[in-house]
Amino acid sequence: MSIAQSLLTAAEFSRLPDPGHPQELVCGVVVDMPPPKLRHGQVCVNVCFQLRIYTEANRVGHVIANDCGVVTEHDPDTVRGMDVAFISYAKIPPGPLPTTYLTIPPDAIFEVRSPSDRPSEILNKVSEYLDLGVPAVYVLDPDSERVHCYFADRLDEILDSTDEFVGIGPLAGWRVPVARFFE
Repeated sequence: MSIAQSLLTAAEFSRLPDPGHPQELVCGVVVDMPPPKLRHGQVCVNVCFQLRIYTEANRVGHVIANDCGVVTEHDPDTVRGMDVAFISYAKIPPGPLPTTYLTIPPDAIFEVRSPSDRPSEILNKVSEYLDLGVPAVYVLDPDSERVHCYFADRLDEILDSTDEFVGIGPLAGWRVPVARFFE
């Protein structure tokens, strides 16, 4: 006899007690994830730092990090934890952000590849983000020191540590050497 697992909604998932480790909701099912390793955290902080310098100087939007949840699919619901994201003030005005999951597409998402990430899982997340309406998704690979750039309206690009990263949309003036993300 099998017992059917009930699927959770994003709202139900948000009310679960904190398990003390990362989780995502994928098609209504809670998926445990291992805590990120040190290098992963370092690259996330580097992206946040560089992005925050630009957004603070130009007053263009919010920088969020630490696996903040974004609802990418409904019926069944999926809530993904973004490593780093940017949301323009045009979408959410300055000030404290809501205490809920994000339900609108951010302007950019940055995911840092972990050694345990399978390429198919990363591409699934990228597809969900692009389908949600995120204009740009960047996957940073600490091992190769490359940034895989996925866009909603143009061909993908791969940048290496000798290239310059150039933002798009509200981040169009943001330029930073790719190597700075991997220092």
